[in-house]
Amino acid sequence: MSGIGTDKLERVPSGIPGLDTILNGGFLKGGLYIVQGAPGAGKTTLANQICFHHTASGGRALYATLLAEYHARMLQHLGGMSFFDGSQIPDRLSYISGLNILRQNGLRGLLDLVRREITTRSVSVLVIDGFTTAQHAAPDDQALNEFVHGLQGIAMATDCTMFLLNSPRKSDEVTPEHTMVDGIIELSDQLFDWSTERSLQVVKFRGSRCMRGEHSFEITDSGIVVYPRIESLLAKPSRPDHSGTEKVSSGVDRLDAMLGGGLPAASTTMVMGPSGVGKTTLGLQFLSRCSEAEPGLLFGFYETPTRIRAKAGEVCQPLRGLLDSGVVEVLWQPPTDGLLDAYGDQLMHAVRRRGVRRLFIDGLGGVQDAAKEPRRMRHYLNALMNELRVQGVTTIYTLEVADIVGPNIRAPLGDLSSLAENLVLLRYIELRSRLYRLISILKVRDADFDPLLHQFVLTDNGLAIEGTNATAEGIMAGFSRWPDGSPPDMPPQSRNGG
Repeated sequence: MSGIGTDKLERVPSGIPGLDTILNGGFLKGGLYIVQGAPGAGKTTLANQICFHHTASGGRALYATLLAEYHARMLQHLGGMSFFDGSQIPDRLSYISGLNILRQNGLRGLLDLVRREITTRSVSVLVIDGFTTAQHAAPDDQALNEFVHGLQGIAMATDCTMFLLNSPRKSDEVTPEHTMVDGIIELSDQLFDWSTERSLQVVKFRGSRCMRGEHSFEITDSGIVVYPRIESLLAKPSRPDHSGTEKVSSGVDRLDAMLGGGLPAASTTMVMGPSGVGKTTLGLQFLSRCSEAEPGLLFGFYETPTRIRAKAGEVCQPLRGLLDSGVVEVLWQPPTDGLLDAYGDQLMHAVRRRGVRRLFIDGLGGVQDAAKEPRRMRHYLNALMNELRVQGVTTIYTLEVADIVGPNIRAPLGDLSSLAENLVLLRYIELRSRLYRLISILKVRDADFDPLLHQFVLTDNGLAIEGTNATAEGIMAGFSRWPDGSPPDMPPQSRNGG
């Protein structure tokens, strides 16, 4: 008895991006799984994608339908997806209908058909599409349990991994077979205001750990792509965190002095301020210090790569050459119906692919808008920033605030301490019908910094900061006295826009 349970369970990869990560390697060989969801949730696409991947890897698959849908029409719908390979049909992937057998001979006849086809064709993956039909054909629960039990026996005897596609009448409906199978994968499509988001949840998975909770997925021209929830995927950083004293230039020499020598390497910096104040300009100057040894990435939402290049030509000429040479890459994400975890997946893939050391996320609001559940944001950002830190990435990201003019700024994400190690605040002050820009450092990780306000202007060479705080002090003093007092004579702003 000492050997019982010591054999490692062999895996059958699904071949679906992200799903095998959630399942810790794939489904268990010889297991019986229910894939359930409402009509249109993606069950048929998921099952066919598994079958085509399995046959492409050298296995054989059988797709049995208990529905009235014609196989030719189903294959037409799948034919435009990149995983579809008609050359696999029928030698390695066969499609049969079990509906007539079920009607004529009941569940016993269907079980005999499955056993015969698996043995004859040497099938190692089986899909039964339309399991609801088998449920309705069962005279009672006992007969259905015996059918499921018979499927389990065949699966174990032949090492055939089986999938039952089911559309429960209620999302929370639990039927006897749920207790018998090795796993349950649930697909859903939820409406949020005017948009929808598909999600996948592993309700049950025997014999292995898996990532619990809901995970977003989408159906693309390549088939189903699953995005594991970032908080689960990056729950523990991939490597130890080594803190040091190295500094990284912000791209603005005067700001480096205010920061106590620059930004701490592998830290995260939040730049807050209203629209047009200069947040993007500061980020571009940060990226202008990239090199082949320290490649950079701009991950943005609101300005296209074309506009970024044009803006770099106006206020940050050194960046243009880095963009042309590929030292700095621009990834633009249209902020419409994006998936929060897809953003995280794309970002981390780009960082690892190029060994990025300087990252500028322009517009945290784009990430925030993709969070259908705002409560996720804090955990999501913490997991993402922790992983970027251990990857040695120095990150700046911008956050737009609602207040346009005035001495007080309200942050839309509440407590900021856990979201960034360094905080830089840009603001406007209006004085005698003129707008002035001020910059201040609120926090720097493990460093002394200049906490005083400084005036800055936007020039043809980017953001330029006054050497002392005297001008900013005069602006604030005049603001507090207005309209009874008179402000000092201040130089005009050199450029508008951010």
